[in-house]
Amino acid sequence: MALPDWSTIRALPAARLTELFAADANRVAALSADVAGIHFDWSKTHLTPEAVAAFSAIAETMGLAAKRDALFAGAAVNVTEGRAAEHTAERGEGSPESVTRARGFHLRMRALIDAIEAEAFGPVRHILHIGIGGSALGPDVLVDALGRDIDRYDVAIVSNVDGVALEDALDRFDPNATLIAIASKTFTTTETMLNAESALAWMAEAGVADPYGRVVALTAAPEKAIEWGVDETRVLPFAESVGGRYSLWSSIGFPAALALGWDAFEEMLEGAAEMDRHFRLTPLAQNAPVLAAFADLYYTQARGCETRATFAYDQRLRLLPSYLQQLEMESNGKRVTAEGVAVDWPTAPITWGGVGTDAQHAVFQLLHQGTRLVPVEFLGVIEAGDALAEDHHRQLLLNMFAQGAALMAGRANADEARAYPGDRPSSTLLLDALDPRTLGAVLAFYEQRTFVNAVLLGINPFDQFGVELGKEMAKAADQGGDFDASTTDLIQRAFG
Repeated sequence: MALPDWSTIRALPAARLTELFAADANRVAALSADVAGIHFDWSKTHLTPEAVAAFSAIAETMGLAAKRDALFAGAAVNVTEGRAAEHTAERGEGSPESVTRARGFHLRMRALIDAIEAEAFGPVRHILHIGIGGSALGPDVLVDALGRDIDRYDVAIVSNVDGVALEDALDRFDPNATLIAIASKTFTTTETMLNAESALAWMAEAGVADPYGRVVALTAAPEKAIEWGVDETRVLPFAESVGGRYSLWSSIGFPAALALGWDAFEEMLEGAAEMDRHFRLTPLAQNAPVLAAFADLYYTQARGCETRATFAYDQRLRLLPSYLQQLEMESNGKRVTAEGVAVDWPTAPITWGGVGTDAQHAVFQLLHQGTRLVPVEFLGVIEAGDALAEDHHRQLLLNMFAQGAALMAGRANADEARAYPGDRPSSTLLLDALDPRTLGAVLAFYEQRTFVNAVLLGINPFDQFGVELGKEMAKAADQGGDFDASTTDLIQRAFG
């Protein structure tokens, strides 16, 4: 069993960023990449040719190339659960058998969408998508980012079991013109099924003759959906080998495909496939997901950074930090290797972030002058998403560029309260435009970066056992189970 050796990374010279720029006139070109309409810039990180070489050696030791090939071949890379991780097959990059199966499921989804558009279910104006975790976050990002100027359908994506969240959607929807999409890989998820039952009750109370006839199931357990009451013709399956947080490319993306149109959904898949091909075929030193992972690991392993922040300088990407929280922390928030051996090195940092200039007036104080080093990632879009005067978008992007420059350069001042230490790293993703193809490539980039991080850390990014214990105990609490004195007291205070 190979284990990563971080000693070479920790022994790298700790030159300041400004010194690295002064010493290498080619630094920007060497640490940039252009893929699928996205410009990546890691020049304001502490990566150097020596660091890239050291990480490349670790990648070889940890078998990155072979594990990447295994991922795309549909091998059982999810070793703790004994199955493949085949989200790439959903966008056409995988084993021929898995790609064919995914295409079949997509054709089934498209046929159902065609039927809905032809009003085979009667008039539909509202789509209520009920899921949680990856079954909600992915579609929510897509619809929020790309659907602002599209009025095909009014879409609400509900994940929280808090009834307030569901009521917010129900209050603005007409039950006679609503289609309910229930997204659950197992079709047993407690929060999702409770929300679904309440939505059906809302329909029945409003006099809808056949509430179940207005339900579409998105699941890897079609037999469970049919048993629950969904007609087989309205069950959209996806493969068991597609993990929840990687599932927006499958039938879980149904509300986005319906709201945005099938052409947009296919463009998103192709953008992701382009990033997959880049990841699979490009040498490590020019490979965007790999270089990004090298930068991530430098800061966790050599600098002891415990968090990483992502700031989207575009309101349309406001949900991306939340999406990345699940993708990165559920995938790589592990304490044992893929073989079950306890690690003695940091794994995933805490992922957090926010939106553009709002964040500057909230958290950037700590980033510039706080005692913790936080690597920052900026995302911006060259083409504006609004039709207002150019000044708005220009100021937005200038703020993003300036923040990266200020974090790096800092500023001396005799008054320490007004001094900026600088040498604080950032990377930038600059998109030509925010369209389905480019957004697909961005999301695939983050998936593959997460995978590279996991391989070099020696962990399995495709299981998520850590989410299960609390849910099991919630069920036990509902059935009167025994708990510690504090928990017992809280339950009694809430319910008597």
